Parts: sequence; C-alpha cells; structure tokens
Amino acid sequence: WGYLYLLPVFLALWAIAGIWIVFGIAVINRTVDLKKGFPYISFCGSYPPQSCIFSQVLNMGAAMAAWICIVRYHQLRDWGVKTWHNQLILWSGLLCVLGTSIVGNFQETNQKPTHLAGAFLAFVLGNLYFWLQLFLSWWMKVLPQPGPRWMGPLRLTLCSLTTILIVAMTVLHSRTLRSASAACEWAVAMLLFSLFGLLAVDFSRLNSCVLCPRPRPELRGPPPALGSQAL
Repeated sequence: WGYLYLLPVFLALWAIAGIWIVFGIAVINRTVDLKKGFPYISFCGSYPPQSCIFSQVLNMGAAMAAWICIVRYHQLRDWGVKTWHNQLILWSGLLCVLGTSIVGNFQETNQKPTHLAGAFLAFVLGNLYFWLQLFLSWWMKVLPQPGPRWMGPLRLTLCSLTTILIVAMTVLHSRTLRSASAACEWAVAMLLFSLFGLLAVDFSRLNSCVLCPRPRPELRGPPPALGSQAL
C-alpha cells in the first residue's frame, strides 16, 4: 500500500491549513471584523473570494475522508469485526463526510437550514465515528492496537474534549455568546481533523490487510471445463 498511511496526515494538514487560510483572507479583506467578535468558521467562508477556497478545501477534504472511512472499514473487516458493527462505524463516518461537503457548498448566508444540517452531521456524526471505534477497541480486546500505549488514552481525551466542546458550543450559542461559541467550534474542527490524522497509526498496519472485491455467491458461475474453448 506504499504511502497510503500518510493520507490521514495529509487530510489533517490540508483541512487545518485551508480553513485558517480562509480565516486570514476574510480578515485581510475585512469581511470579518475581529473588533466585533471572533467569527464562526462558516462566516469566514461565506463571502467571495474566500468562499470559493472554503468550498474547495472542504470538498477535497471530504473526498479524502470518505476514502479513509472506506479503507478503515476494510481494515476492521479483515481484523474480524462483525459486519453490522463495522457498517455502523462506516456510515457514521460517511455521513460526517456528507455533512462536511454540505457545509462547504451551502453557505450560511444562502442556505442556513441546509448549512446547519450539514454542520450537525459533520460535528456530531464525526465525533460519533471516533467514539464507536474507541468503544470497539475496548470491547474487542483481540483487535490489534498499533502505535504506543498512550495512543488509546490520547484518542479518549480528544474524543471527550470534542464532546464537551460541542455541548459548550451549543449552549453558548443559545445564550448569544457568539464569540465563545465560535471559539469552541474552531476547537472542535481542529480536534476532529487531528483524530482523522491519528488514523495514520492504524494505517501503518495496512500491509497485513487484504483489500479486494468479493463477488456475490449467486454471480459465481461454474468453473469452465478443461479444454473448452470460447466461441
């Protein structure tokens, strides 16, 4: 699999650098006025020209994250994880990916309900994606645990912080403390991207996995007779 294990790291660096670049452009062209408070990520990417960059960053990030979720699904399958457990993890990850793409393409100023639905999928389902994997590693003790021993506690800490910050973001927003809520939103995004980046540790074991398509049993025809010739 070569350097596929670096894909999660590239995703994390791409997304983190991309949204901070969008923030910088918004500040420079005065779309965002920091004197009025700290902005939400979405507000920074709502107006051109940075809205174009924002969409491109999230779309490419979503594409990479979808591939990561699919590879992770196959890896867990080859490690012996039951199908319905594995599919639950996969679909939570893919719904997070869908939400990320929606956030990038439906700006808050144009389609606020759609944008908020995408943000819910991206943040809440993204957090769930990593919680499910943590629970799986705790429940199935026989699963491989790549990386140093502190990797598990680190992931637990990041997932816990993400959950706390999502709740804090919602509560602060409802109380119109928008700057504090926005700061929580930025922290949640950084944590989720970092959790995706940590999957590089698991993907370093891809040389022990076999990823291949499996035809359905009913599509498998009888083997050709020896010496037969195609007409």
